[in-house]
Amino acid sequence: MELFSMTFFLALINIIFIDLILAGDNAIVIGMAARKLPKSVQKKAILYGTGGAVLLRILATLVVVWLLRIPWLLAVGGLLLIFIAYKVLTDEGDHDTIDAKDALWPAVRTIVIADAAMGLDNVIAVAGASNQHSILVIIGLLISVPIVVWGSTIFIKLLTWFPWIAYLGAGILAYTAAHMITEEPKLLPFLEDKPVLRYGFIAIVIVGVLAAGFAHKRKVRSGQNKRDSQPAH
Repeated sequence: MELFSMTFFLALINIIFIDLILAGDNAIVIGMAARKLPKSVQKKAILYGTGGAVLLRILATLVVVWLLRIPWLLAVGGLLLIFIAYKVLTDEGDHDTIDAKDALWPAVRTIVIADAAMGLDNVIAVAGASNQHSILVIIGLLISVPIVVWGSTIFIKLLTWFPWIAYLGAGILAYTAAHMITEEPKLLPFLEDKPVLRYGFIAIVIVGVLAAGFAHKRKVRSGQNKRDSQPAH
């Protein structure tokens, strides 16, 4: 991929959007970890914690980019990303276990550790979307992680107002996952010069993830409606 070409910028936009979709939970964690701090210290904790999280995320993603060059790991990463795409539509996101700290450096430590623990999905997705391009990883994360931290409230509201954004994000993740699998060197001999098979597989993965996510959400809503309609004892 040529640096700063149209393909480069399209991949960069894809990385930023993927990180926005996946990192909303991380932004909530950052807010919860710093909520007991005095207002004057909260901004410092969020700034330092985010800085540490960004550096750790970049290093982890670069390691994954390198690991994806090992035979079959690109396909394995794609399969993991299919599950992550499904999780975007079905995860309820419980953060009650995050411990709020009342001092600056313990809060910063909590933010960095929590982000690292929750960031595996982001790392795999960004590594896959970057087409193993290290500069794309660094630029994409430097842009998107701060946006998530300071714009998380707005983005979470947007997801509440426009639920289709989650489906769009899951669709992009599913496409990235399927693309990773079709780019696996061990599978290329079976897929080269067979665009119908290649794009048919990608389409099946996208439709399958969206349909499974939709069915799960409808089942959950149906269960909630049944419980709400039952008379109280």
